[in-house]
Amino acid sequence: MRLVESRTTLTISYIVLGIFAFISLFPIALLVLNSLKPAAQIVQNPLAFPDTIRWQNFSNAWAHAKFTQTFINSLIVSGTTIVLVCTTSSLTAYVVARKKIKSWKLLTFYLLATTTAPIQLYIFPLYFGFAKLGLINNIFGVALIYSALYSPFAVMLLRTYFIAVPKELEEAAIVDGATHWQVFYRVMLPIVSPGILTVALIIGLNSWNEFLIATTFLQKQENVTAVIGFYLLSGQYSSDWGEIMAAALIIVLPVVALFVFMQKRFIEGMAGGSVKG
Repeated sequence: MRLVESRTTLTISYIVLGIFAFISLFPIALLVLNSLKPAAQIVQNPLAFPDTIRWQNFSNAWAHAKFTQTFINSLIVSGTTIVLVCTTSSLTAYVVARKKIKSWKLLTFYLLATTTAPIQLYIFPLYFGFAKLGLINNIFGVALIYSALYSPFAVMLLRTYFIAVPKELEEAAIVDGATHWQVFYRVMLPIVSPGILTVALIIGLNSWNEFLIATTFLQKQENVTAVIGFYLLSGQYSSDWGEIMAAALIIVLPVVALFVFMQKRFIEGMAGGSVKG
């Protein structure tokens, strides 16, 4: 009886997972399908297979969206943001996890508030401030905004990793003559590296896909990111939907490939960061 129940439960689980997998993968499959068709066929029937495969959509999309330059800009913004967030957040999370802070509840409220507050609340004063400092159309200025935006989440997540590390390891290193910096750099960082990798992956994906801040602070053609380049493909009166689909696939593929490659470490990192402190 129990064997029959377990098989039934397993079958139902696979069916449910199959349904969710289909719902998740269907938009990507539709994107791939339409990226290979002329615009007329897409308008006529977006669910039909292409009569002729139009590889030219990809070359046109790459040229018209200027992905050679915009991809470099996106890589610079995402890479700079990852370095800034991982560096500052790991230091902050270590101090917060190891030092007894009386106002920890207030600090937690502040971090949660900054994480959940919409960017629209302060984007206009932020723009005027950056304009005064001459940081409009500055790629590293945008990376600085992203760092401030994503750091509270990174601190909250990394703090749980540092809490999970036994204090005896630090005490043993100090007894052996290590300084506090050496304890952090040589002992703590290697242990919490899955958490840092998880933070880097999440921050990188968010920075790569972010649109509102990028389109507000990067206005010159030579400074725009790949997402803005994709947005500029859409014309006011007409659009080549095959080219747009191809451009969307070009932008999505690096993100999907990175996530598939790092999914095991990402899941392990999220599970390790679920420890409550």
